[in-house]
Amino acid sequence: MATYSYTAYKNGTNEVVKGKVDADSLREARNEVRKKGLVLTHISEDNQNLTAREVKKSGIKPGVMPKLGLREQIDFTSTLQILAAAGIPIIESLLFIENDAAKLKIRQVASELRRQIMQGGTFSGTLSKYPEQFGQVYIGLVKTGEDAGELEKTLDRLLELLNKQAAIRTKVIGTLLYPAFVILLAAFIVIVMLVFVFPVFKEMFDTMGMTLPWITQKLMDMGIFLKKNWIIIPVGFAAIVFTINFLLKWKPSRWKIDDIVLKIPVLDNLMQFSNFANFIAVMQVAYDAGVPILECLYLAKLTLTNHTLDTRVEEAAIKIQQGQHLSAALSSTRTMPKMILFMISTGEQSGRLGDMLGQAVSYIDKALDNVIDIMTKMIEPIMLIVIGAIVLTLAAALYLPLFASYMGM
Repeated sequence: MATYSYTAYKNGTNEVVKGKVDADSLREARNEVRKKGLVLTHISEDNQNLTAREVKKSGIKPGVMPKLGLREQIDFTSTLQILAAAGIPIIESLLFIENDAAKLKIRQVASELRRQIMQGGTFSGTLSKYPEQFGQVYIGLVKTGEDAGELEKTLDRLLELLNKQAAIRTKVIGTLLYPAFVILLAAFIVIVMLVFVFPVFKEMFDTMGMTLPWITQKLMDMGIFLKKNWIIIPVGFAAIVFTINFLLKWKPSRWKIDDIVLKIPVLDNLMQFSNFANFIAVMQVAYDAGVPILECLYLAKLTLTNHTLDTRVEEAAIKIQQGQHLSAALSSTRTMPKMILFMISTGEQSGRLGDMLGQAVSYIDKALDNVIDIMTKMIEPIMLIVIGAIVLTLAAALYLPLFASYMGM
């Protein structure tokens, strides 16, 4: 049995009570404090009962706020929402997550949030110190819910939003994963043929003393060169990966790529619908939470990953500040689907913008599914043609000299 020190409020009052309780576990200690009619804010095992080994085993380092991935944010928010719905105060909820969460990063986040809130901060105020870890959308919605006294509902909306973002990300990544795999497979086949197959045929062609077709000669020379200088292969792949990563992160090239993508048929629809699916979803959640329309737009704009779309929505926000309606301002961007604009316009005119934004979310989800389905059906034959063309070229380069020798016999 261990001794636990606790801090709590007397039920229905602001009087702070501090004390100690003996229990076999932290869970049992919390239950003992609640039986006394107290609202628990902090409880921990006395330092003399803790060993250095136990502290090290917990893995929680005070003052450290790790960044949660999307799936970890969902787990954290889901637990917090369930506890809030059960009427458990935020301090106790964070304490529960700190002690019982499956992942160390989630326990670390809960521990740091609880520590700072106990020093006099609010939940949203503490979150606002870590925009890199949580994101402005998450922080903004939590602040709105806390200010309105509807944190439970806001957490529920936020959880739905995070799940939606995870679903969209899975769809888009799944669509792009297949062509990426096929491209890597094609590169592997070409390298194997050039390095291991073509040099074997060289000796046979040399004994035949024949002039090789230009394509055979070029591929043969390339294969021999790569076999002698094999280090070029991994270095070349590393250089390609580095270059692609650099181009996607360097702002001028990234912005240019974002603009080009919007001009490619089918791919432009994928980019628009995947961006605006998150955009409209955040708009709906923020509007339902009571956020002013201009702030809704700015929160939603934070989800846009395409710079061109982000710039055009920024222009729309300026027009709203100048007095234009939301639908008219977004229409001027010339990027948002017309059906979405019609729904927003209808919602503004009828006073049911929240409901129409919900309908827009459903519409854009179906549209995104259709675009992904079309891309999947297009990619499969295109990839087959690419692989077939590569194999045909390599086979022709190998067998053209043989056909030529047979014809000359």
